[in-house]
Amino acid sequence: MAAISHPAANIYARGELAALLRERQAAGAVVVFTNGCFDLLHLGHIRYLQAAHALGDLLVVGVNSDASARALKGPGRPLTPQQERAEVLAALACVDYVTIFEEATAVALVEALRPDVYVKGGDYAASGAADQGAAINYTKLPEAAPVLAYGGQVRLLPYLPEHSTTALIERILQRGQHQAEG
Repeated sequence: MAAISHPAANIYARGELAALLRERQAAGAVVVFTNGCFDLLHLGHIRYLQAAHALGDLLVVGVNSDASARALKGPGRPLTPQQERAEVLAALACVDYVTIFEEATAVALVEALRPDVYVKGGDYAASGAADQGAAINYTKLPEAAPVLAYGGQVRLLPYLPEHSTTALIERILQRGQHQAEG
């Protein structure tokens, strides 16, 4: 399913967003980009997105399409449809623009948007724990190579332990199971 542009909610198709970002960059704006499934928003996501926004003037979020999220996370995911996930993200004060992408990675999206700064969480560090000097695991982060090739920056932000969508889903299922047993 193709991404539907929804400019009122700052959700754009790739081509429209690329043109908009080029205008903003030409005017001096520093564009920060990140991507993910963002299936169930939680505190880890919020802190991550706020920290990413602080690295520039505009934060752009690429959201995996339903098919892409399912391929990455398994048959039970995503829990919410792509357009809803995009609208929830677009409603956050720290997120300026959102786009949905179909591919398994955001490499083509990064190449089209050419952000000044590409950001991911500390779980993409070579050592497994991000800090200011953490080395990037390029196998897990194929988007880094094109960003560095055109002169952009790649930044890893600290991962908030115990705050993942997978852990949240597991807690919900465990509580539901306990209630059913009790």
